[in-house]
Amino acid sequence: MENVLLVVHVLIVIALIVIVLMQRSEGGALGMGGGGSGGGGFLTGRGTANLLTRTTAVLAVLFFATSIASTIMANRQSGGGSVFDSVGQPSATKSEPSAPGGGADKTPASGGGGILDDLEKGRGPLPSVPGGR
Repeated sequence: MENVLLVVHVLIVIALIVIVLMQRSEGGALGMGGGGSGGGGFLTGRGTANLLTRTTAVLAVLFFATSIASTIMANRQSGGGSVFDSVGQPSATKSEPSAPGGGADKTPASGGGGILDDLEKGRGPLPSVPGGR
């Protein structure tokens, strides 16, 4: 289902790009009609401009709908939650490095194993101050 939605989304994006580039711009830089002054231009006239404008609006609505649908589907698969929910917690696949002094205690601190947690609990070595007292 996700692959079908992704293919439909890409097709809508391509169609939206083509339709927008076919419209006559104010400066005539990207418009295919050549400014509308010539009689034999492709897709010229007021009726065609209304058709392209409406098509652009429909494609834009479909683009937003497929974007929201793909977001909802991805959120259901991941089980919800946020990336910020796991900040500060150690990863299950990462191995905890040993202390610089070769300490035997390799368990992470309860707050996530950060250096500040180690310093607060007195577990980490104090930094040496050059020329200190």
